[in-house]
Amino acid sequence: MSEISHIRNFAIIAHIDHGKSTIADRIIHKCGGLSEREMKAQVLDSMDIERERGITIKAQTVKLNYTAKDGKKYIFNIIDTPGHVDFSYEVSRSLYACEGSILIVDSTQGVEAQTLANVYQALDINHEIIPVLNKIDLPASDIDKTNKQIEDVIGIDTSNSVPCSGKTGEGVEEILEQIVQKLPAPKGLSNEKLKCLLVDSWYDTYLGVVILVRVINGKISKNMKIKMMSTNQEYLIEKVGVFTPKPKDINELNSGEIGFITTGIKVLSDTKVGDTICDASHPIQEALPGFKPSKPVVFCGLFPVDSSEYQKLKDGLAKLQLNDASFSFDAESSSALGLGFRCGFLGLLHLEIITERLEREFDINLLTTTPGVVYKIHLNNGEIKDLQNPSSLPDPTLIKIIEEPWIKATIITPDQYLGSIIKICQNKRGVQTNLSYSGNRAVISYELPLNEVVFDFNDRLKSMTSGYASFDYEILGHREGDLVKMNILVNSESVDALAMMIHKDFAQATGREVCEKLKDLIPRHNFMIPIQAAIGGKIIARETIKGYKKDVLTKIHGGGAVDRKRKLLEKQKKGKARAKQFGKVEIPQEAFIGVLKINKEN
Repeated sequence: MSEISHIRNFAIIAHIDHGKSTIADRIIHKCGGLSEREMKAQVLDSMDIERERGITIKAQTVKLNYTAKDGKKYIFNIIDTPGHVDFSYEVSRSLYACEGSILIVDSTQGVEAQTLANVYQALDINHEIIPVLNKIDLPASDIDKTNKQIEDVIGIDTSNSVPCSGKTGEGVEEILEQIVQKLPAPKGLSNEKLKCLLVDSWYDTYLGVVILVRVINGKISKNMKIKMMSTNQEYLIEKVGVFTPKPKDINELNSGEIGFITTGIKVLSDTKVGDTICDASHPIQEALPGFKPSKPVVFCGLFPVDSSEYQKLKDGLAKLQLNDASFSFDAESSSALGLGFRCGFLGLLHLEIITERLEREFDINLLTTTPGVVYKIHLNNGEIKDLQNPSSLPDPTLIKIIEEPWIKATIITPDQYLGSIIKICQNKRGVQTNLSYSGNRAVISYELPLNEVVFDFNDRLKSMTSGYASFDYEILGHREGDLVKMNILVNSESVDALAMMIHKDFAQATGREVCEKLKDLIPRHNFMIPIQAAIGGKIIARETIKGYKKDVLTKIHGGGAVDRKRKLLEKQKKGKARAKQFGKVEIPQEAFIGVLKINKEN
């Protein structure tokens, strides 16, 4: 058993691509967590998709032994966190399990939006922070400038910042010494009643649900009976262990330590992240504050291209939900697309990752509808409803107001791109709240409707600034908006999959654009097809696909031809009208995808 004063729990935080996982590799290697043969790049990124995209999606923990220069032995518990805004809930709960953080800043790029977001989360819970400047082996590295930027923008002292290179390993020794000297040991008493924080949980095919815990007081051991305080359920512990980074079974975890337990739980929803675990025979009165549950903010419909794959899709979604409790799904049906699911995500990258995993791991061809957000509908009778799918909007006469979610966005950009960024934010109905400078980089704060951002804002921001701008957001809440539901009618029939909620000012331009796009994508039929965009009963845009014309007059020659011609044309007209009445317009898959790709810039 180790003394609690020799334990250091810390998280590694940074913006995307600033080198968190690489520095975690170097620390694991230096502390002898894995042999030379077992080491590989980004050893903690276990999913294929993480390794391919070079991003971390799930936070990972490792327990390491370190002998300091003065000969004392220490235990390090490291949590490597994701950098992307969609996975910031992973970061927040990882930080709660630690007393300190290593803040990694790329010395060629400087402070980015996500660096700020993660640092403020750490400072809010009084973390001690060690600034580390990575990538000093690159010629573009500028240590003094980056230090000054950290002081100006974040406001933390950088006199003891550590320059290092995750690639060459230079400076890693210095980081380890700083961890020992700077970061506080956990506070906790081993002889108290058990008090334990549930940090994370995931599903393992062989063990059932594996629970990652941080012991605050007391100790947790094998065959002990524990109680989850939020559900009052009791379980028997079958296994206790730590990751080194390989899973290793041990008999007990003492106060201040981070490790995992298994209890034979089969359903992930029984383990609420942020819950307090106590000893069933000696329960405690007061639970830990825990953390806010992550709420999906972006919704979209997922439909199988081949309707026979519906069950396969359902099983795939259920399996993915076992390892990602932040993602939700409910069955829905659409007259245009058949049976599918309405899924909730934390953001667009999250949506992209889930759909890619479904296609890759379960071999399902998917069709995704336009991503939308959750609106709050206030009805005249005082009821408030959540609306995820525009096609289920109640009758407009019953609605008092519609509220939409707003976000607070922080954008950091080189100042030459400032004008175009302000323009795009104004076009998206944004309200500027702050603008400050650090060197030649501007830090802009905007309040924006999430509906405008969710579609293509990040992509356009990156292409407009050659990839130099970085963007981060947090949800502010719902505000009243002048919103309407726009229906798309094909041959006078509403296509529910193409219905969208839109701001009144943008409705006409977007309607026109959707109709033009559909005109190009829907093939011609034997009859004329009108394509219309409508708000309520009012048509705001229209295009027409002309029908094929058959020349019925070729055989007519000679006298009295005018009457015969008119008769034949009348007959043809009636036939076309009948065809239009009974003819069903086949809308091809490409038409839906084409409309979803329409740029929302009007």
